[in-house]
Amino acid sequence: MGRSHGRTLVRRVLGRLCRLSRDRRGVGGVEFALVAPLLIMAYIGAFEISVGFTVLRKVARASSTVADLVTQESSVDTGFLEGMNNVAESILAPYVGTNYTLKITGIQVTGTTTGTVLWSRDQDGGTPYPANSTTSVPSDLEAVNAFIVRTELIVPHELLLFSPGLSSSVSTIDLTKTSYYRQRFGTKIECSGC
Repeated sequence: MGRSHGRTLVRRVLGRLCRLSRDRRGVGGVEFALVAPLLIMAYIGAFEISVGFTVLRKVARASSTVADLVTQESSVDTGFLEGMNNVAESILAPYVGTNYTLKITGIQVTGTTTGTVLWSRDQDGGTPYPANSTTSVPSDLEAVNAFIVRTELIVPHELLLFSPGLSSSVSTIDLTKTSYYRQRFGTKIECSGC
């Protein structure tokens, strides 16, 4: 009786396993559970890329607008340059508050790729580059004996995909743009108080 009972038990177990292997109920739920996290990450990644490109376009627009406005003047002062912070912030809104670095530099170009810093100002009212220091300019400017205004804008962009709760070595990236504009009128732009 022990052997037949053991065989019957084995047959029952094997029968249930065979029925279980043929049973397709719940397969869709399991497949969804496997694929859903990948789809959600792809959606969030696409959103993150879209927002990143939007902010990058705003950074480029803000940098070039500040340089364009400065080059339209024949002379500037510290108050005018500090007002450029408001210009940058209004263009970067709503993505960036006051967390950015803006450097505006007046450069007298003396060679094909070299120039002399005449004045510079940053978003905090400091002098990022000392006067009369040598700096380089792109060779494609072809601006020998010209006055150039360089704006450097750096905006730290926080990635949404890597939220603080997740461990990640990258949670922010710096979006940067450097713009060079020639002076519109005269031979150079003087800055009083710089």
